[in-house]
Amino acid sequence: MEDIDLQRIFAAQLNDIEFTKLSKFIYTQYGIKMPPEKRIMLQSRLQKRLRALKIYSFKEYIEYVFSGDGSNEVIHMMDVVSTNKTDFYRESAHFDFLRETLLPNLYEEKKMIKLWSAGCSSGPEVYTLAIELAEFARTHNGFDFSILGTDISTLMLKKAFSAIYPEDMVAMIPLEFKKKYLLKSKDKTKKQVRIINQLRQKAKFQRLNFIDDHYHVNEQFDIIFCRNVLIYFDRDTQEKVINKLCNHLRPGGFFFLGHSESITNIEVPLKQVKPTVYTRI
Repeated sequence: MEDIDLQRIFAAQLNDIEFTKLSKFIYTQYGIKMPPEKRIMLQSRLQKRLRALKIYSFKEYIEYVFSGDGSNEVIHMMDVVSTNKTDFYRESAHFDFLRETLLPNLYEEKKMIKLWSAGCSSGPEVYTLAIELAEFARTHNGFDFSILGTDISTLMLKKAFSAIYPEDMVAMIPLEFKKKYLLKSKDKTKKQVRIINQLRQKAKFQRLNFIDDHYHVNEQFDIIFCRNVLIYFDRDTQEKVINKLCNHLRPGGFFFLGHSESITNIEVPLKQVKPTVYTRI
């Protein structure tokens, strides 16, 4: 019987009218662009939710999402809709700059720094930062740090909090750091590692929607990483998001974008230091 049910779910088609309704909602509530060419992708990802709910058509699913009973389903929907590509030491030039230039300069001004990984996905960016900062702290007396990771996906945040990753996902971490900061699973059949508790204690995670009018973040940060997130927004939304993030970046603090992103032709309080690295003015 279950096989027949699965066949019905995977046979479900998201028609143009249904796609338009969902894509408008996703854009309005979360700022994520869903052009027509992403209809099949959205259909494929949402079939997971149809299966979980034992719903056999997108018409029924949409009715549920927009009903009072389905208010919590929106969170699950965004878990599967949001793009969560991430890697340790992704765009490594940023971490070179952090290590060689930024941290030594900041250390002259203050001994405690706060970082925000905005759009942290399952946490590799947070823990890459934690590794680099822990290494810096080993040779600089009195230095300390904290890192906030935020994302729209509750599923990704749970993974970030657990800090457990497949071994192949940590391939880019230098061997000496693997030995210091990763623990192998005691179960040899599981090719997994976990970030050590010393680093996990330096990080905290919370859900955040970039489209919200106000961010429920009560700190001022020295460094904000918001990389490879803004590419999913239009220019107007990008400008609003960066300005709201900058409200939590201290004057003189540093802002990192992904290598395919820029602030050209948008009004934000940032000045370029080097490509994709800015300081708040």
